[in-house]
Amino acid sequence: MVNDRVRKTIGRWLPGLPGWVRRQQRRFGIHWPPQGRVGFGDLRRTTPISRAFGLDRGQHISRYYIEQFLEQHAALIQGRVLEFGDAFYTQHFGGGRVTKSDVLNVVPGAAATTFVGDLTQADFIPSGIFDCIVCTQTLQMIYDFRAALRHLERILKPGGALLITTHGTSQIGRYEGVDAWGEYWHFTSQSMVRLANEFFPPPNVSFRSYGNVLSAVAHLHGLTAGDVTREELDQHDPAYEVIIGVVAIKRVNEKTAGDRG
Repeated sequence: MVNDRVRKTIGRWLPGLPGWVRRQQRRFGIHWPPQGRVGFGDLRRTTPISRAFGLDRGQHISRYYIEQFLEQHAALIQGRVLEFGDAFYTQHFGGGRVTKSDVLNVVPGAAATTFVGDLTQADFIPSGIFDCIVCTQTLQMIYDFRAALRHLERILKPGGALLITTHGTSQIGRYEGVDAWGEYWHFTSQSMVRLANEFFPPPNVSFRSYGNVLSAVAHLHGLTAGDVTREELDQHDPAYEVIIGVVAIKRVNEKTAGDRG
């Protein structure tokens, strides 16, 4: 009987216990470190350590996570592969599995470019020709990202893989004020999966977020992967998404977005 009463009492307390603890902390100032005593050290500044994402210091943290994501899905980088800007990741992670490497650039002149044009108006690329598309840090730079995704789905072969990475927590990629190369969007894993599902119906979409509060703060300051340990970088906290990686597979029996109208 006593045990039943104890269990019932604890059951009534537990749902409200976290709120009660927070109220006592605020009431009596019970925090650690105490309020006003947090040691910021080199981070106590209102300007970042690097405004270039740490590129002037070494391997920036977002690239560490991007390469971790691509390494985990390297087997999908095979056959005919499209990448944006250059073919670095195609060559690095695809290796001998790649039979043809294509590169899309908005403007002509870059080495290894095979397609030139706007991804949101990419009718110049034939439908269903790529086994894999490596789309790293691109969608956030495109205002009409749905139009871009529509074409990405269209130009994939049935069964082909789209590998996307995008920023979650980051400084804004802006070079000269507001310009054509700046970022329009930052995403969350929830918004990215929902967006991808508009063009790649479930269960053909999977995701992984990367980061924690330490790597997010370090990334905002433009620190590098060499400024924190690998163990610290690899700790995962879904509340602090530095990079979001999405894998979308086109259904074998799926018509292209163009065919669907």
